[in-house]
Amino acid sequence: MSALNLPNSEGQPVPECQWPVRINDEWQTLDSKRIFDDRTVVVFSLPGAFTPTCSSTHLPRYNQLAKVFNAHGVDEIVCISVNDTFVMNSWLADQEAENITMIPDGNGEFTDKMGLLVDKSAIGFGKRSWRYSMLVVDGVIKKMFIEPDVPGDPFEVSDADTMLKYLAPDAVVPEAASLFTKPGCPFCVKAKALLTEKGFEYEEIVLGRGATLTSLKAVTGRETVPQVFIGGKHIGGSDDLEAYFA
Repeated sequence: MSALNLPNSEGQPVPECQWPVRINDEWQTLDSKRIFDDRTVVVFSLPGAFTPTCSSTHLPRYNQLAKVFNAHGVDEIVCISVNDTFVMNSWLADQEAENITMIPDGNGEFTDKMGLLVDKSAIGFGKRSWRYSMLVVDGVIKKMFIEPDVPGDPFEVSDADTMLKYLAPDAVVPEAASLFTKPGCPFCVKAKALLTEKGFEYEEIVLGRGATLTSLKAVTGRETVPQVFIGGKHIGGSDDLEAYFA
């Protein structure tokens, strides 16, 4: 499939579709009109749940920037893939991507109507979605970022940062934060509260749950918690964090 045959649908209504979904152990139907009509929605579509680029970068970054998108008028962020609802639900739980709405386009109907259903039989996938993102406003596709037709799994333009730059060029993106903690630590509670107060989303690495004191010392050179990182820089404990923000 050549790049010239990857249709750009800017200015056109988003296709109408209904998807069977499994919610709370019950079958329900998700309607595209409920998702898109009278709303501003960011969509990103990808070849498959649990695949490397989709799991390591594409989905996590949209989830991480969800509040920034919301602050600039986006009502919902939707991930569409030609997978069944059980796979998409499992992937959502695995990724802890609570800010993203998963749409299982299991039959490929929506993706086919978009003209972006492609044959990936060479890697055993069958028919799947080409990787792209789009901004839909009041049911009309305002902007699309479609990955180029090059070998492999291109991921150059459908990322969250590219979409955010288009939507809100002056948006301030908070730096990533993470911290080592342990249960029952009051200083850890203090540090987490301060990060939340300052508007930071953070990843918490809890000692005893996959991380050890040895890990903590190897990474930070210290044996006390919390140990906070912001933007890849080691800040230190809760007092250090207070000083950093001061």
